[in-house]
Amino acid sequence: MRAELMKFPRFILILAVAAGTPLLAPAVEVDGIMAVVADKVITYQQVAEYTAPAIEALNRQYLAQPEVFREKSQTVMRDGLEQLIERALILHTYESGGYNPLPDSFVDSLVQDKIRDNFGGDRVTMIKTLQAQGITVEEYRKQLLDGYIERGLRAQNVQKAIIISPSKIESYYQAHPDEFKVEDQVKLHMMVLTKPSPDDTNTLALAREIAGKIKAGVPFAEMTAVYSQSSPQHPGGDWGWVERSVLRKELADAAFTLAPGQVADPVDTPDSVYIIQLDEKKPAYVRALADVRDAIEKTLLLQEQARLSKEWIDSLKKKTYLVRFGF
Repeated sequence: MRAELMKFPRFILILAVAAGTPLLAPAVEVDGIMAVVADKVITYQQVAEYTAPAIEALNRQYLAQPEVFREKSQTVMRDGLEQLIERALILHTYESGGYNPLPDSFVDSLVQDKIRDNFGGDRVTMIKTLQAQGITVEEYRKQLLDGYIERGLRAQNVQKAIIISPSKIESYYQAHPDEFKVEDQVKLHMMVLTKPSPDDTNTLALAREIAGKIKAGVPFAEMTAVYSQSSPQHPGGDWGWVERSVLRKELADAAFTLAPGQVADPVDTPDSVYIIQLDEKKPAYVRALADVRDAIEKTLLLQEQARLSKEWIDSLKKKTYLVRFGF
């Protein structure tokens, strides 16, 4: 069987630039064998269809960076092949493990659940959607069944009860202090005056006038209501608590030198002038263990599940015929 399979052409990835858009395309034929797991063949077409949404997203994101697109899309394809291999290993384990086959009535219930959740309860809508995607109802039923089996066996072998002890949580907390560090923070009001052009000076003059009135006791929110182009998400110019890294450098430098209650001299940038009033300050600190215990437990749980998953998949690979031809 191995000699026969080696006769199939391998596929490579190339970038075709059409109207300046990098596109992923097979270089040889419409399909080819990428891997064999037991008696199941994984084709290039299957990998391409499985990874298509991610590839399309990369294509949009790296429209003007074809080399970055090439590298990242190849990584996505390799990861996609590995995921399909894992699925094939798990399904082979089910088929050869003496499990009782699930009845058609159970698959019918899976389909009904999907019709309710994804297609507004309308079977006709489901069929039309599948047809547009080139998928038959029977293929869709098999996809749902395979997915259910895969999730079930993963839960049985990987996502079983894992206990994360308090000592592990505390050890993680002590070993990763940077993960729980909160930067210096300021609570501030900020007004934005947009310049009509980079060389405009009138906006800066107006900002100085406004800042003078605020320093003299006029409420910041009152001046903001009249003059500011601040975002609606900051009513009255109230930005709440922000970390230094959230602000552009010129604004951070001005805000973090103020004392509570002070108003900075207007900050002039090429596109806008900013007026800042500092309300309160908080120095950097490390969040208490009690505040991050749940997050640490979740992190350790995911790490343990990943370790068990790798061990389980590696054990399946050792006892199942597996050969790769691509990537």
